Amino acid sequence: MLPQHPGPDVMSPPKNPDTKPTPAPQSPEKSIVLVGLMGAGKTCIGKRLAKKLGMPFVDADVEIEAAADCSIEEIFSRYGEQAFRDGERRVIARLLDNAPCVVATGGGAFVNAETRENVRRAGISVWLKADVDVLLQRVSRRNNRPLLKNGDKRATLERLVAERYPTYEEADFTVESGNESPDVTVNKVLDILRSRESEAPPEHLRSDTAAE
Repeated sequence: MLPQHPGPDVMSPPKNPDTKPTPAPQSPEKSIVLVGLMGAGKTCIGKRLAKKLGMPFVDADVEIEAAADCSIEEIFSRYGEQAFRDGERRVIARLLDNAPCVVATGGGAFVNAETRENVRRAGISVWLKADVDVLLQRVSRRNNRPLLKNGDKRATLERLVAERYPTYEEADFTVESGNESPDVTVNKVLDILRSRESEAPPEHLRSDTAAE
């Protein structure tokens, strides 16, 4: 059982003298939770997004490793995947009970029904969706993914896409994550948050006691 304890600069867009830069949306009142398969860019995008929003960034996998005092690869090896998933669920629940932040989750986190419910309650979920070719290109840069240690990486990713993408579709928003610059993907997420702000009712009408 895992113990419970806490646990880049963005490239400026080209300047156009005829236009003013679009301001970042206000920091949301809930955490922004990035979901998607390994290689989707959750950590990379999450760090840049947090900086734009002036929010803390938290990598759930790093928090899990801190709680267990060992790497995710070691958790899988010593205790098995189920022990990792149990710890992952508890750690994400704790993060969502803290002050709002940008959270990068592991690829299997959102598959858990309890975690999805916690995210709905306390977060805004964004699925970073990427195709298998993009995922394969990215995950091949590192060799520390327990689910990709054995067998054909492409076949494993294709299986995970088939298994998990229907669940990822339950996220509040979907953003395509391709071979473009990370800043392009960050701006897509910011656009979603801006549109969400514009659709929200004025503050004085958000109370249940507002006049008819």
